[in-house]
Amino acid sequence: QVQLVESGGGLVQAGGSLRLSCAASGSIFSGQGMGWYRQAPGKQRELVAFITSGGNTYYINSVKGRFTISRDKAKNTVDLQMNSLKPDDTGVYYCNKYPLIRTIPPWGQGTQVTVSS
Repeated sequence: QVQLVESGGGLVQAGGSLRLSCAASGSIFSGQGMGWYRQAPGKQRELVAFITSGGNTYYINSVKGRFTISRDKAKNTVDLQMNSLKPDDTGVYYCNKYPLIRTIPPWGQGTQVTVSS
C-alpha cells in the first residue's frame, strides 16, 4: 500500500514563496503521473499541477508562471515550488497520483498553506 506524506507548508505574506515536498512509499512514480491538489476552505479539492511519467508538466491557469512541479524518481519524491503566493492559494495541499483513476492511494494529511494579505 502506498503512503503519502506532505510537508513544507506554512504561513507567508502575499508575494512570498514556499516549497512543498511529497514523500511516497513504494514505486508510485513508476509508469504514472503525480499531481499536487489543494482544498481551500469551503471548496472541493482541485488539481493544481501534475507531472507525467516522462517529465511533462501541467498547471491550472491560476498558478501558471508561479508554481513549478518537479520530481526525483530515485528519492520517490515530488515537489511544488510556489512563488509570488496570493491569498487565493490558501488551503491544504495534497499529493497523489494523476489521473485519479483505478486504484487511488489513501490521501495523506496534507500540508497547510496560508497566505496573508
